[in-house]
Amino acid sequence: MKANQITTGILVDEKEVIAVELTNSKGTYVKLFNYGTIINKFIVKNAKGEAQDIVLGFDNFESYISEDYLANYPYFGAIVGRYANRIKNGEFMVDGITYQVPQNNGSDCLHGGNAGFDKKVWDIIELTSGDNPSVTFHYYSEDGEEGFPGDLAVQLRFTLTQNNELILTYQADTDEATPVNLTHHSYFNLSENSGHVGSHYHQMNASNWLEQDDNFVVTGKLIPVEDSHHDFRKGKTFAEGWDEINGYDQSYVLDKTYGDLSLASKTSDQESGLTLAVYTTEPVAHLYTAKHLNVKGGKNGKNYGEFSAFCVETQHAPNSINIEEFPTTVLAPEEIYHQTTIYKVEVK
Repeated sequence: MKANQITTGILVDEKEVIAVELTNSKGTYVKLFNYGTIINKFIVKNAKGEAQDIVLGFDNFESYISEDYLANYPYFGAIVGRYANRIKNGEFMVDGITYQVPQNNGSDCLHGGNAGFDKKVWDIIELTSGDNPSVTFHYYSEDGEEGFPGDLAVQLRFTLTQNNELILTYQADTDEATPVNLTHHSYFNLSENSGHVGSHYHQMNASNWLEQDDNFVVTGKLIPVEDSHHDFRKGKTFAEGWDEINGYDQSYVLDKTYGDLSLASKTSDQESGLTLAVYTTEPVAHLYTAKHLNVKGGKNGKNYGEFSAFCVETQHAPNSINIEEFPTTVLAPEEIYHQTTIYKVEVK
């Protein structure tokens, strides 16, 4: 039931990297960095009463900024912004003006460009202990950063509850109309040996998934999950009928009322007895089973390869800035961006 901050002595862009620790009465421990608001550790007690870390990452901060890691960069545990996932051709129009942002994934823009919110040192503006310890981070993104219009002020609060919920509360405002689509990119593995996640049992409340082009950019077409390997409505293991080469890297339209905080997915591992439930106000969850993961020297020296984790990235539809019929991702100056996502850990 504490919130502590620890100085690292490491500077990035002349700002100090600080670690924040949140603990609750259940023995759950979350460690974050103000660089990219990275969730570095998420330690819970499994069904055997043993402490188990359920997120991938590194034992030290320096590894997050190493050349080897950045050369094959998977956004471990970081916020993604100004715009999550892909924007077709790195191009969009707002108020009749066409903007070009970095084409850092083939011809498309991925996760906000070359130096998105994941590579920024955020300010810590509040640290609260008590029954539900929390930390609030703030970042001010200036007009023109990575090509996006408008000054954007963003806050992200992490709250650890006594029910083993890690609540992410986002808020943003702007002085000029600009696209905003934020998510968090934690890689989860619920097994005790942190191995292949194919045996994880997954349930997703989604009747449709979003068609993608050859570079995984959403086209605007909804495809029913029925009678396909994308149907997780009743639950099944990831490996049951999946594409064995690629796994999953698709966006799913959640069956929910837009804006309501409701259950998106549940994922569980039989041996550890752990279940991760994801709740969100967002309309879409992007499921990724880490096909392209190739990281050396992770926690305890472990190497992370393909299918060694899963991500549930809550967001608006990728590329929706270019798809008129999708819910808008344009934030106007008179509006406030709000989003809530909850990672809740349950034990059998």
